[in-house]
Amino acid sequence: MSIDPNRLFVPGLAPVYRSGHDLVETLLRVVTGGFLVIHGAGKIVDPFGAVQMVEGLGFYPGVVWSPLLAVTEFFGGILLAIGLFTRPAAFAATIVLLVTVYFHWIQLGQGFSGAEKSLLWTAMTLFFVFRGANGQSVDARLKKTF
Repeated sequence: MSIDPNRLFVPGLAPVYRSGHDLVETLLRVVTGGFLVIHGAGKIVDPFGAVQMVEGLGFYPGVVWSPLLAVTEFFGGILLAIGLFTRPAAFAATIVLLVTVYFHWIQLGQGFSGAEKSLLWTAMTLFFVFRGANGQSVDARLKKTF
């Protein structure tokens, strides 16, 4: 990453920013993916456990959408964490998270305070939809990306 020390208020920090750039971006990707895995673990154990919830949101048939939700969160989280098929995994997670924003903000009527966490998650996954994974990823090792 190119950082022009002349543009910084504290030019001496340029080496710190350069050295930490990829590390911090990788950490954000691993944490985002890891937390999705944790969140989806209960759903992958019982992939049909969310049938009523997804149907309550208007997604019919729930027997199709509930397992897709489980797979997206659990396996999509793994893919995001390791940086394999990063953009499609992040895109799928972003769609799921936008539904949770709708659910909390509109369906439950909680507004911003209810949807705040989902909005933060959406921003994180959307970052990787557009950015992809960096050099510290399986995508980079394969020298292929979407």
